[in-house]
Amino acid sequence: MKFHNSTQIIKILLWQQFVPFKLLRSVISLVFTKPFRVSVNVFISRLLQFRSFQAAFHEYDYDYDLVVIGGGSGGLACAKEAVALGARVACLDYVKPSPAGSKWGLGGTCVNVGCIPKKLMHQAAHLGEAVHESIAYGWQIPEPEKIKPDWGKLVQAVQNHIKSVNWVTRVDLRDKKVEYINGLGYFKDPHTVVAKMKNGTERSLTAQNILIAVGGRPKYSEIPGAVEYGITSDDIFSLDREPGKTLIVGAGYIGLECAGFLKGLGYDATVMVRSVVLREFDQQMAGIIRDSMVERGVKFLFTTLPKSVEKQNDGRLLVKWANTKSGEEGFDTFDTVLFAVGRKGLTDDLNLHAAGVETKGDKIIADDAEQTNVPHIYAVGDILHGKLELTPVAIHAGRLLARRLFSDSTKLMDYANVATTVFTPLEYACVGLSEDAALEKFGEDNIEVFHGFYKPTEFFIPQKSVRYCYLKAVAQRSGDQKVLGLHYVGPVAGEVMQGFAAAVKSGLTMKILLNTVGIHPTTAEEFTRLSITKRSGLDPTPATCCS
Repeated sequence: MKFHNSTQIIKILLWQQFVPFKLLRSVISLVFTKPFRVSVNVFISRLLQFRSFQAAFHEYDYDYDLVVIGGGSGGLACAKEAVALGARVACLDYVKPSPAGSKWGLGGTCVNVGCIPKKLMHQAAHLGEAVHESIAYGWQIPEPEKIKPDWGKLVQAVQNHIKSVNWVTRVDLRDKKVEYINGLGYFKDPHTVVAKMKNGTERSLTAQNILIAVGGRPKYSEIPGAVEYGITSDDIFSLDREPGKTLIVGAGYIGLECAGFLKGLGYDATVMVRSVVLREFDQQMAGIIRDSMVERGVKFLFTTLPKSVEKQNDGRLLVKWANTKSGEEGFDTFDTVLFAVGRKGLTDDLNLHAAGVETKGDKIIADDAEQTNVPHIYAVGDILHGKLELTPVAIHAGRLLARRLFSDSTKLMDYANVATTVFTPLEYACVGLSEDAALEKFGEDNIEVFHGFYKPTEFFIPQKSVRYCYLKAVAQRSGDQKVLGLHYVGPVAGEVMQGFAAAVKSGLTMKILLNTVGIHPTTAEEFTRLSITKRSGLDPTPATCCS
């Protein structure tokens, strides 16, 4: 083929559709940053200064600029952002059924079996509580003792919402020109991903860049009967029967959240705790959450591990356990046993050795740019070793990665001072360092902790317990006292903490916080009223609400 000018070359490259964004941008840059006053042959020779023409096309001759393995929050965010920046993108997603048979659609853990259904169940429990509280406010509720939820209707409503989100997500990918492939992805070589389809066929895809965003799935305790008869958070939100009397094995945030909404919906809930509650969180606040749940009727088996789960003739489950300190053994029967003992990264199906990607346990090792030891292979979300396992973190990291790959951005994900909320009946939200971590990092003499109990106005008339409504600010002791962490237990904790998280991210100090006028009457304003320190030994219980 004979080329007559640079425009013709670029049109042909576009028409062929095998030259990705980065190479095309390089060609355009060569053409338009230097006057094209020489022959086409000279132009080609200039291109050859960087690499041979044949080698250039060999290097860039991929099906896609980016292949994303995993259709959860982080992978989808990266895929959509990359397409918006001109990249050719395919996204693979496939969900293996849980041992109990649960399966779901596109969108990942958050949409299907995580944040969204959890918050809906949490809200359902709150609404039931509010119905009874409304009597104190003058509402006429005939026979309130007969009010109870319909588990089947609740599950159906939750699942209907999830399926609508699945559909919208697929339509969004189609509209944004992301190719969605419903197949289980694994590596054939560093640049080739194979999608194993439901019908057993396989499809190979080559990509210049590959993102691993497969997330994780719940673990089971390694005891007889756990997998055969137990369920996890993968199953509870679509359970086709009432959970009844439930044992929750594990006292992390997932276990406590499930115990909380189950108890709020009227079911007997017991939490089995191996060592401590909410291990990764501030331990004073964790103790407050634990005690508030006990007050609401949630039972706890402390320093206890399950030994076996056996199905009885009546269909109920006999659970045997042992106390790890005393050695004392016990047992009880339950209708449901839910395991919340951690999550496992989904690396087993990826055939990572074919790509040379390094792992640590079931997680992938990556640097601050989410780049693995293989330069063109990246990872975001829960599959990363040592990073926060939160949906908004994965989304933000995915978008920033796409911008670094397909635009001129150099901005990295900042994993510090990320706010989060535990949706227990009385919620807990935090941002920054725990008191424990701050003391360990800076020393007791360099830390000041401001704290206080408070009384939510909406708790007064129904006479709800305010015993565990508490907040604190962990700050440096010197200068303007930079805030290192904020912690809050109370109503709508996530809504309260989100704004303060932006302030902490911007360098909030106690001087600024205490000079801020609060919105009255709110619980969030209590942060602006923190004046008592733990060091002072003064009583942090308020006398009045308005002075």
